[in-house]
Amino acid sequence: MQESQSGLKLWLSMTAVGLFTFMSTLDGSIVNIALPVMSKEMNIPMNQATWTVSIYLIVISGLLALFGNLGDQLGKIKIFRIGTVVFTLGSVLAGIDLGLPFLLFARFVQAVGASMTMSNSFGITTTLAPQNLRGRAMSFIAAWVSLGSILGPALGGMLLQNLSWSYIFWINVPIGIIAIVAGAFLLPKSSKQGVKPEIDWWGAISLFLFVAILFLGFNIAQVQGFLAPVPVVTIIIAIIFFVLFVRHELHAEKPLLDLTIFKSKLFTISLITAFLVFVTNFFINVLMPFYLENLRGLSTGTSGMYMLLWPVAMLVFSAVSGTLADKMDREYVTLFGLTVLAVVMFSWFFAGANTPMLVVGLLLAGSGFGMAFFQSPNNALIMSNAPQDKLGVAGSLNALARNLGMITGTTLVTSVLYAVMSAQLGTSVTTYPAKHPEAFVAGMHVAFAVAGILLVIAFSMTYYRVWMRRREKRA
Repeated sequence: MQESQSGLKLWLSMTAVGLFTFMSTLDGSIVNIALPVMSKEMNIPMNQATWTVSIYLIVISGLLALFGNLGDQLGKIKIFRIGTVVFTLGSVLAGIDLGLPFLLFARFVQAVGASMTMSNSFGITTTLAPQNLRGRAMSFIAAWVSLGSILGPALGGMLLQNLSWSYIFWINVPIGIIAIVAGAFLLPKSSKQGVKPEIDWWGAISLFLFVAILFLGFNIAQVQGFLAPVPVVTIIIAIIFFVLFVRHELHAEKPLLDLTIFKSKLFTISLITAFLVFVTNFFINVLMPFYLENLRGLSTGTSGMYMLLWPVAMLVFSAVSGTLADKMDREYVTLFGLTVLAVVMFSWFFAGANTPMLVVGLLLAGSGFGMAFFQSPNNALIMSNAPQDKLGVAGSLNALARNLGMITGTTLVTSVLYAVMSAQLGTSVTTYPAKHPEAFVAGMHVAFAVAGILLVIAFSMTYYRVWMRRREKRA
C-alpha cells in the first residue's frame, strides 16, 4: 500500500497526474473541429474521418475495466506510468500523415495509453491524498478532466488557424514528456513487484464487444433513428454481450470486474448520478455551437470565448468545492451542485434568438459553477466507498461512466433535436434549418427540458441516499 503525501509534493504529483488526465480527455474532443480539414487534406470522405474520433472513444471505454483491474494487481502508478509513455508515443505517430489506416492505428495506440492513465488517476489520487485533503485533490483532478472535455474545440480551433492538423496531436508530446519526467521523480515506486497478473480474458473481450457494438448502434441511430431496424438489432446484440459479461463475472474465480463492488448503495448511486450528469453536459456541448454561431450569428472565435466561461468557472470554483467537501458532508455539496445544474438547464428552456448575451454568458458560467460543486465531492464519494484493493476498478468505472455519458448524451440530444425540428417542419431534418430558426429553438427547448428532467432524477437519487443514511443513523 502506498503512503499518502502532503504539502507541495502532493500537489506536484497531482499536477503530473492531472496533465495526463487533461490530455487524455482533450483528445476525445479536440479532433472534432479538425475533421473537415483532415477530410480535405487526406482526401477521404467525412464519414471515414469521423472514425478517428470513434476508434479513440471505443478503445478507451472498452479497456478501462481491464487496466483498472491490472492497476489493482500490479500497482496503479505502474500502469499509469506505462500509459503515459504509450499515449505520448501514439501522439507522435498520429501527427504523421501516412494515410487513414496509419492514423487509425496511431489513435488506437493513443487510446490504449489514455485508458491506462484514465482508469488509475482517481485511484492514485485516493491513495496519495490523506483523508483531510482528499476532496481538494479530487476537485483538482476533476477540474483537469472537465477542462480537457470542454476545451477541445476552442484549443483545436486556435491551433488550426496557423498550423496543420498534425499539431492537434503533437501538442501532447512536449506536455507528455514533462509529465513523464515529473511523474518519475514525484510519484512513489510501485510496492507490488514480481506479481504475475491474472487476466479474465473472456470478461475483457465481452465487455469490449458490448461497448464497441453499443457505440456503433448509437452512431447508426443518430442517422437512422432509434426505432430503425439496424440500430435496434445492433443495440440488442450489445445488450446480449453485456448479459453474457455479467453472467460470466458472477461465476468467474478471478473476475475482471468484481460485481460485489455494487453492493455499496452509496458507490452505485454516486456512479449512476455521475453518468446522468455527463449525459446532460453533452447537451450543452452539442447545442451551443448551433445556438451561438447559427442562431445568434457569432463568429467561431467569439463563440469559443463564450464556451470558455464554462471551464473557467469550474476551475475557479473547484478549489472552493474541494475545501467544502473536506470540511462538511460531501453529499450536501453534491446536492447543491445538482440544484445549480438543474436550475441552469431549465433556464435554457426560456432562451431564444433575443436573449441578452450577458444572460447567455451567466448560464454557461453557471454550468461550470454547478459542475465544480457536483463533480469533486461525487468523485470522492465514489472512491471513498470502494474497497482499498479495488480502487483501480472503481476509478475505471468512474471514467467509464463519464465516457458512456458522453456517448449517450451526444446521441440523445441529436435525436431529440432533429426529431422535434422534423416534426415542426413536417420533413426530415438532419442539420441546422437556416430558413426556419424557430424550429431549432423549439428543438433546443425540448432537449434542455429532457436534460433538466435527467438532472432532477440525479438529484432525487442523491437525496434518497441522504435520507437513507439519516434513517440508518436513527435506527
